[in-house]
Amino acid sequence: MKGEKERMRSATLHTIAACFFSLALSTPALPQSASVATWPAARPIRLIVPLPAGSSVDLVGRLVAQKLGARLGQTIVVEDRPGASGAIGTEALVRAAADGYTIGMATSTTLATAPVLNPKLPYDAVKDIAPVALVGVSPYVLVVNAGMPAHSVAELIALAKAKPGALSYSSVGEASLAHLAGLLLCSTAGIELTHIPYKSSTNAVIDLMEGRIDMQFSILPTTRQQVQAGKLRVLAVTTEKRLDELPDVPTFEEVGLKGFEASLWFAVVAPKKTPPAIVARLEREIAAVVAEPDVKTAWDAVGIVPQAGTAAALGERIVRDIDKWRGVAAGIKVKDE
Repeated sequence: MKGEKERMRSATLHTIAACFFSLALSTPALPQSASVATWPAARPIRLIVPLPAGSSVDLVGRLVAQKLGARLGQTIVVEDRPGASGAIGTEALVRAAADGYTIGMATSTTLATAPVLNPKLPYDAVKDIAPVALVGVSPYVLVVNAGMPAHSVAELIALAKAKPGALSYSSVGEASLAHLAGLLLCSTAGIELTHIPYKSSTNAVIDLMEGRIDMQFSILPTTRQQVQAGKLRVLAVTTEKRLDELPDVPTFEEVGLKGFEASLWFAVVAPKKTPPAIVARLEREIAAVVAEPDVKTAWDAVGIVPQAGTAAALGERIVRDIDKWRGVAAGIKVKDE
């Protein structure tokens, strides 16, 4: 009888222990839920910028950090992690804990063209990233020497078709966005242009004004002064819509080149498994930041147009741009760094 009682007591203890063990295994979900509900109260948020201090993405990131932090009631610390054309900082982001306390800046270069041009990147721009929100776009304009007989994209295309390869365009290097934009123009319009890479956009603009090259895709701050002085002429903008600063200049879509878009966009992203509730909160607050008048004023000075966008729209844009630039860059060979 006594032995039977001992066996029953032992079985009961095992059952209780099993229950506690099962409960222990299930408890991680509780702190995670609690952390989402209280985020971001626990500690400051880290914003990783994958390009150098003073770059346009750094300037955008610092203003976003300041404004977003004020709205969230939490400090956002900017951490510049430059190197390997943005790969070092982006890798640091995707390896971080997906708890909402690490977010990062991204551009069309780091998430759309870099994956196409460098298949050895230590991250996957789609599988390892949680899109959060688009924050702005740096439009490119196609400018030509004021002495060129072409006063429209149609006339430029006609000149290029009459003399294949005779017209040249500059960029700040192989596989830069300006280089890719030129290749996109060639493939979309069915023309042949000669690409001339420069180490400095300043030198390229000088040669463009002096007629040593014929055209250039550039951001507005680079050529604004020369355009206003009548030394250069803008034929089209690379954005989907016309620019407020250049209301009379058409988009490439408007002049008949369907699907032509080649802007440098800026966005906030997070590690892939960041809780959806946190991503949604960030998306809403960033949209409010982008709508603030002083943000537009600050970014106008560096040629950036504030443009909000949802996480879903950003994710679709990343996929779409990767597909587009993969086709355009098929013949480019980029040297390993």
